[in-house]
Amino acid sequence: MNMPVSPKQLHQGRTRRLPGRPPFDCIALLLQGGGALGAYQGGVYQALTEANLHPDWVAGISIGAINAALIAGNPPESRVEKLRAFWETITGNPFGGWALQPPEALRGDLARKWSNQWFATAASLCGAPGLFGPRAVHPLLQPAGTPDATSFYDTSSLKTTLERLVDFDRINAGEMRFSVGAVNVGTGNFVYFDNSTHKIRPEHVMASGALPPGFPAIEIEGEHYWDGGLVSNTPLQWVLESAEREDTLAFQVDLWSARGAVPSTLGEVVTRQKEIQYSSRTRASSDQFKKEQRLRNALADLFAKLPDRLRETPEFALLNAEAGRKVYNVIQLIYRSKQYEGESKDFEFSSLSMEDHWAAGLNDTIRTLRHPEVLERPSSADGVSTFDLAAHGRM
Repeated sequence: MNMPVSPKQLHQGRTRRLPGRPPFDCIALLLQGGGALGAYQGGVYQALTEANLHPDWVAGISIGAINAALIAGNPPESRVEKLRAFWETITGNPFGGWALQPPEALRGDLARKWSNQWFATAASLCGAPGLFGPRAVHPLLQPAGTPDATSFYDTSSLKTTLERLVDFDRINAGEMRFSVGAVNVGTGNFVYFDNSTHKIRPEHVMASGALPPGFPAIEIEGEHYWDGGLVSNTPLQWVLESAEREDTLAFQVDLWSARGAVPSTLGEVVTRQKEIQYSSRTRASSDQFKKEQRLRNALADLFAKLPDRLRETPEFALLNAEAGRKVYNVIQLIYRSKQYEGESKDFEFSSLSMEDHWAAGLNDTIRTLRHPEVLERPSSADGVSTFDLAAHGRM
């Protein structure tokens, strides 16, 4: 196994900087949830920004919501730096003065497997600095109805981290559209906190990542919210079906792959269950979206042939709102787990794994952007193209 190098070293001289903006009205960055795997999204964003691809809209769920806030809440020249600062903070030493970071001598899949398990155990016992920490008293011994009684960990340190690294005034100024998904605990409804309709605060980002029973629900205006991944772990549908339809180039960054082998051990069962539960299943979503786009295109063709007298009817006004000829490229970037990563990969917060995940996102994006067709307007009848080029070629 090769020893890890920094993303800057790994990437040097390999990004093709684009001379201008691709021919789309909106560039959207969609960030899935996945805990410690979210460093992959940092590598993706580094490659995009160095290729001169700057999102107009960033949307996220769970850890993707945190990464989205770090991007939207900083000026373009500082975003990678703030992403790195966050990931270096939460993968710091949870035991304080102990030399707990993995030694460089660790080689081979078996050694990494045991190392990862150790660091996942450390996170379970001690938390992740600046993200979450264990409660001093077990929830069963806490007064009913309090956050301490309904979760194993305290996430107040995340609020401090967000306030330090994110400029929420910048998010609310609307220079970049920002959306994070959460679930209303009382109603079970999936909601989006969007800077076009809400004044975004740290609590909105924390709500998107409040996965029970580990983390407490976050109260916002008298309502309580949990992690959006309980209902949908990707903001793809929210962005594609936005009322303000635009020609859109969407980078969907997934931390869980829908494809995987049939498990042969209990540990593999847990891993595969998480992958299936939290994967985006983009093929099914994009097939449905393509069908809807064909109908919208057919309506636009039909309406172009209507006489003026029919254009003045209420039926025309209703249906015309759904017609149109917008185009969409959906580019998937999916983290593919290593053999030594198991069921604890989403809460294994070591600096070694963080660097591996970051480098994987960087490399996958660089390889994808070498294919010029991903940035070209679709020519198909439905106006929708989907790509997964980093590993498998065009979908």
